[in-house]
Amino acid sequence: MSIILKIKEKSKALGKKIVLPEATDERVLRAAADVVKEGLAVPVLVGSEATIKAEAEKLGINLEGAVIADPNNCEKIDAYVAKLVELRAKKGMTEEKAKEILTTDVNFFGAMMVKMGDVDGMVSGSDSPTSNVLRAGIQVVGTKPGMRTVSSVFLMELASKQETYGDIILFGDCAVIPEPTSEQLADIAAGAAETAKAVAGLEPKVALMSFSTKGSAKHDTVDTVIEAGKILAERGVDFEFEAELQADAALVAAVGAKKAPESKVAGNANILVFPNLAAGNIGYKLVQRLAGAEAHGPLLQGLAAPINDLSRGCSVSDIVNLTAITAVQAG
Repeated sequence: MSIILKIKEKSKALGKKIVLPEATDERVLRAAADVVKEGLAVPVLVGSEATIKAEAEKLGINLEGAVIADPNNCEKIDAYVAKLVELRAKKGMTEEKAKEILTTDVNFFGAMMVKMGDVDGMVSGSDSPTSNVLRAGIQVVGTKPGMRTVSSVFLMELASKQETYGDIILFGDCAVIPEPTSEQLADIAAGAAETAKAVAGLEPKVALMSFSTKGSAKHDTVDTVIEAGKILAERGVDFEFEAELQADAALVAAVGAKKAPESKVAGNANILVFPNLAAGNIGYKLVQRLAGAEAHGPLLQGLAAPINDLSRGCSVSDIVNLTAITAVQAG
């Protein structure tokens, strides 16, 4: 059974509410109907009820079972406004400005629904840049206690050589932080380990990647990776990790045994933390295109509640799948 089918089975038992703010997008409406049909979650659409229902009827989409939340006709809007003023008081937020934001920016309204516990998570980005989704998530929901870094991972579902590498490998960060510091790399690793457990059911084995393995090369960027490993050790994290591994040492048992013989991770890593965004983004796209892997994500991590970002070129099934994943993250 594929990882997405396993995740969908989990999500069916949870009954979570997931807000899909971009209800003007036809793909979102179709996805909401499919989410209901498959019993994956209760989708919450943001916008005018009359407009959404009229558009769905025109397209022949049955939205029965979905919830519609209208920011301009919301009984909780005053509480939402008060919370946004509280959260952004140091930035000069006023009631007037907060109400304008919440009634005109669907991502902020959706994120506030998450913050106030009216929904369990949010999936957005089909009609918004990643920066808009991130801004709403960070400013409204905030980061998890003890976590200062918001990053991302992809669930890479392999199409071949599963007997060697396993079915699933997590790649991070591939979408958010261009040049992570050592502290941020440690946060990315910790977030990826949590995601691996919660979503994929994996026992995390984290490789902090480099072009060097255990001193085979010297460079400032290698030092950044080594320092990230020291930070994880100081934190006393509850997952296995190894810093400063090349890709072959991380993934191939024979190479790992030769280059890092004392490591518990070398040769069988299932989470690859890349040293920068260029490496991560290029790496996941190469594996996706050349090896035929399914790339599920990016899944955002580090936020205090699950909010995930879609590609603007996403399909209906992408939205459905990410909704199921978000429901499982909400647990």
